[in-house]
Amino acid sequence: MASQTVARRDWSPDAGCGSAAPSGGQPGDVSHHSPGGLQSGVLSQRAGLRPLGRTPLHRKALFRGRRLFLCGIVAFLGGCTLAPKYERPAAPVAPVYPNGAASAGASAAEIKWQQMFVDTKLRAVIQMALDNNRDLRVAALNIEKARAQYRIQRAALIPDVNVTASGTEQRQPGGLAFFDSSYSLGVGVSAYELDLFGRVRSLKDAALQSYLSTVETRRATHISLVAEVASAYVTLAADQELLRLADDTLRTRQQAYDIQDRRYAAGTSSLLELRQADGELEDAKSTALAASSQVALDRNALELLVGTPLAPDMLPVAGATTAMLGRDELPAGLPSDLLRNRPDILAAEHDLMSANANIGAARAAFFPSISLTGNVGRASLELKDLFDGGNHTWSFSPQINLPIFTGGRLKADLDVARTERDIAVAQYEKSIQTAFREVADGLAQRAVMDARLDAQRRRSDAAAISNDLVQRRYREKVAGYLEVLDAQRTAYAARQSFIQTDLARQMNLITLYKVLGGGWDPGLSNRADPDTSAKRTG
Repeated sequence: MASQTVARRDWSPDAGCGSAAPSGGQPGDVSHHSPGGLQSGVLSQRAGLRPLGRTPLHRKALFRGRRLFLCGIVAFLGGCTLAPKYERPAAPVAPVYPNGAASAGASAAEIKWQQMFVDTKLRAVIQMALDNNRDLRVAALNIEKARAQYRIQRAALIPDVNVTASGTEQRQPGGLAFFDSSYSLGVGVSAYELDLFGRVRSLKDAALQSYLSTVETRRATHISLVAEVASAYVTLAADQELLRLADDTLRTRQQAYDIQDRRYAAGTSSLLELRQADGELEDAKSTALAASSQVALDRNALELLVGTPLAPDMLPVAGATTAMLGRDELPAGLPSDLLRNRPDILAAEHDLMSANANIGAARAAFFPSISLTGNVGRASLELKDLFDGGNHTWSFSPQINLPIFTGGRLKADLDVARTERDIAVAQYEKSIQTAFREVADGLAQRAVMDARLDAQRRRSDAAAISNDLVQRRYREKVAGYLEVLDAQRTAYAARQSFIQTDLARQMNLITLYKVLGGGWDPGLSNRADPDTSAKRTG
């Protein structure tokens, strides 16, 4: 095969970046400043020409330039951001709760839920819910998702280093056709953005705050779940007590109807009294059926929260609500304590900080951006010569982008970022106001709950005594049956109100414990490290 003659291209200090720059004086060396230099060096090698070597002065200058370039990259990596300085908005609530309802001592958020709920079965059910509840699992998985998103954004601060290898075999056209081949192997950085104005760093900070918000949301889900399971468990116990009361009333009404039926048959009672007894019996049956249905609904709701069926021995005992809680009072503290104890407020603040960081990214878009692409490796016409000592190649391609006209897009992006920050401020303030209102409502109910319960207890006792006296008077034929029915209704309603008031008292304590930030698992940390993959719990 005839060989093709190629003109020699010598390198000089005044040559352009497309010229070959051999790194030494050895045959076969390939060194270039850009991809165009590789072709000229390869063609020189194919023609059998000896490339010119670099002078020692040029090598020293080149080494110094590379060193300064690397130092510049390190300096740019620690650049500042254009995000505005974050300042926490003032809490839009009063410094104290209404009526001065505050107490000293440990915060309710510092009370472990195992100390708040002392019933053994209730503790076991709460732990089952923490292990199996699907909403808590989703919250934990959202943390893993947010962690990965943060790590993706953070990776943009570090250059992506890739290894590339290529080989080409092709037939060149022409009268004296020949086969051309080339091989290369290199390590390079592609389109790495120098974060001069903090755009990438601002996006990283926004992703970090979003991750921390997700962590606090998961903690809020945990606290809410503990309170919801305890509330459902206590409600089930109270409704079981109401079912037992309804069953007792049904038996009493059945006995009263049987007595009236016998008296009517004997002629000692009127048809009116028999029909009244029959109506009260049917009403008691309806009430008992409704109570039975409510207990079934309560159990279904509890099992949904727990995430698994409950064995019969795990269900509460009817009327055991007062023995389930380990505290009758909770320290309320001050409204300022909510800012560090309520995870929903902390999550809203992290969202605000994320929106604040996005403003920095939007501002940085107005300034020039510089991206770097570089490669160092080896190239050769023959695969067997690829790793010969002189076949070194390198390339460096910086690019700067300066926005001149964007049709107002960058200004609109900045306006969007600022508006989102203002929205986040309003949402943060609303979360504080909501928390303040929830605590204030709980304290207002708590202030009168004991008095209400005592009043209902005295009413129930008085109604029970009155019912016994009327029953005695009826047996002695001093009182009529209508008076008996009225006394029975009063006693039943009073007992029912007492059970419901006692349930409301327990629910008030549980709700107050939740809205004060109590219920977090002491075995879990409040914050998770976004750089590590935490164990998925929940």
